Amino acid sequence: MNTGIAEFECRIYFEDTDAGGVVYNANYMKFYERARTEYLRELGFEQDDLLEKNTVFVVRKMELDFIKAARFNDILLVTTRVDKLKRASVIFQQEIFGHISGQTPDSERQLLNKAYVSVVCVQADNFKPTAIPAEIHRKIKPNE
Repeated sequence: MNTGIAEFECRIYFEDTDAGGVVYNANYMKFYERARTEYLRELGFEQDDLLEKNTVFVVRKMELDFIKAARFNDILLVTTRVDKLKRASVIFQQEIFGHISGQTPDSERQLLNKAYVSVVCVQADNFKPTAIPAEIHRKIKPNE
């Protein structure tokens, strides 16, 4: 997995869109959250196992850049890479690319959205910051 970039693919369903068939802006955060969860899963860490160890990751700050709208039935590719790794926090750079409806799957993907997401490791019982578990810290590599 330590290639530096994790990929997560998902389709846009009608429930993800507004009345005009455009993805509702808050749903991009859901796609990014799912991709970060899959990133941890690919590294061998499940969120429920971390919770049992009193460890959770919470979003502290998020900056999104809406470049182009995703629409109903588009297939999205969400990429996740570590931009900066500290003792108790990680800054992820994430991007969403889309195959636009009606295009062939091998057509070039278009950048639709970019995000910088600052995530902090906290103790689940009191939400106080804590060091990222050593086994996770060792596997997470900033993009170089």
